[in-house]
Amino acid sequence: MDDTQNEVSRRSLLKLIGTTAGSAMMYQTMVAMGWAGTSDFIAPPKLSGDVKGATVLVLGAGLAGLTSAYELRKAGYKVQLLEYNDRPGGRNWSLYGGDSYTEMGGNTQHIDFAKGTYFNPGPWRIPYHHAGILHYCRELNVPLELFNQVNNNAYVHSTNAFGGKPKRYREISSDFDGALAEILAKATSQNKIDGFVTKDEKDGLLQILRVWGALDENYQYRKSDRVGERRGYDVEPGGGLNSVWKNSDPIPMKQLFSSNMWTSTMAGRGYEMQMPLFQAAGGMGMIGRAFGKSLDGMIKYNCKVTSIRQDSKGVTATFIDSKKGGAPQTAHADWCICTIPASVLGQIEMNVGAPMKNAINSLAYDAAFKVGLQFKRRFWEEDEGIYGGITYTNQPISTISYPSTGYHQKGPGVLLGGYIFGSRTTSFNFEALSSADQIKAAVEQGSKIHPQYKKEFLNGVGVSWHRVPWTLGCSARWSDENREKNYNNLCALDGRIVLAGEHCSRLPAWQEGAVLSAVDSITRLHKRVLSA
Repeated sequence: MDDTQNEVSRRSLLKLIGTTAGSAMMYQTMVAMGWAGTSDFIAPPKLSGDVKGATVLVLGAGLAGLTSAYELRKAGYKVQLLEYNDRPGGRNWSLYGGDSYTEMGGNTQHIDFAKGTYFNPGPWRIPYHHAGILHYCRELNVPLELFNQVNNNAYVHSTNAFGGKPKRYREISSDFDGALAEILAKATSQNKIDGFVTKDEKDGLLQILRVWGALDENYQYRKSDRVGERRGYDVEPGGGLNSVWKNSDPIPMKQLFSSNMWTSTMAGRGYEMQMPLFQAAGGMGMIGRAFGKSLDGMIKYNCKVTSIRQDSKGVTATFIDSKKGGAPQTAHADWCICTIPASVLGQIEMNVGAPMKNAINSLAYDAAFKVGLQFKRRFWEEDEGIYGGITYTNQPISTISYPSTGYHQKGPGVLLGGYIFGSRTTSFNFEALSSADQIKAAVEQGSKIHPQYKKEFLNGVGVSWHRVPWTLGCSARWSDENREKNYNNLCALDGRIVLAGEHCSRLPAWQEGAVLSAVDSITRLHKRVLSA
């Protein structure tokens, strides 16, 4: 079937959903459908040729800067890397007990998590098809674990539905599939999709819908053993004399659709969220640590870059100590790869041409907030049988993610108590709160789903990315119009300077975008060096 036929089929399906379930349902279906970028990483760059002792200054030791320095050194370049923080990794960052974090404005949070627990304020998962970041995990011997994205025993919650009581993910997912299957079966039986399927295909489609939606012989989705196997039971099957199970009642179709809770079950279907996903064992920051260890002696930490100047002979960066201040210092090289986020770079004096400067200034950065909460025990496992995965809510915290490791461990546990991402008003409102109020709000909202929250809570940490001094935002937000106008100018070589980072990729907000951008930038820079 060609693309035109596919598009007609999509329109026909949406029209059918709109006719049978209403315009709101059709709109939500359209919102849930999306396309994601694909990583084009095949192998690390092969930077062959004699670079004749050329020097490169890399600004920023996030994953783009670390990848650049790692590959350039292998190619024979003399590399120096300046980093704002006292650690490598940038947004590849984990917080452990004993750490502290100071945000803009001077507020410092001291992390009091138990040994063996941690919190990832930045990236927290790696899709299986992000081949670039996975390559460097293998190369640097970073152990990986499975990250549980979809857990059918986690919750979906709305304050506006079912009296504010959460429903298990499997209940919403199964009932949504069953309701849609019943709608389509009715439409098929009543000849409302003639032209979409042939007469000969009609019976086959009905059988497909019956299996997909767990429908009965009358093509209805209703209480039955088949439905119980999908959505769960009111009384579980047992052993011995008292072993008869009791099937559960599906949510009425109108209630299900009007709750909009089914939209949360679409999250795991997006290309970037499809299983399996991975995480670095011991915290995502282990990737940055491994890079830093491999580049020991090349990275100068606590360097706040204040200006970048280039001329016909090279590039000079001026910087001060980001912790102590003091007199300005300089670093010089023949070439420069700058991975400083555009949100910060736009405030730094840099003599590049108008096209690159305009591109830098055009980029807005998404708001994002994460809160890590430590509890006395892993009650989500002990009381509710939730092992990893994500619970979704319409409250501002949006997301609760349970640890995908350390199952059945005794003692304190840390979970992601809220993750708000994007340019929504909710994100900015939550970021405006003090860290203490953010943690308090996360506990209050989480208790609507888990009543154990308040009794079991120990402490927490909140990270608002617009208040992180070395990024001033979470990740670059490109509109289609701005990307068309400025993306190529942002990525182009300007004299002796080239930019890299997730903002210079078509996978913004992903570690893979940073890696792919670095590979592309150093490959083009290498060609320029050889030709020069």
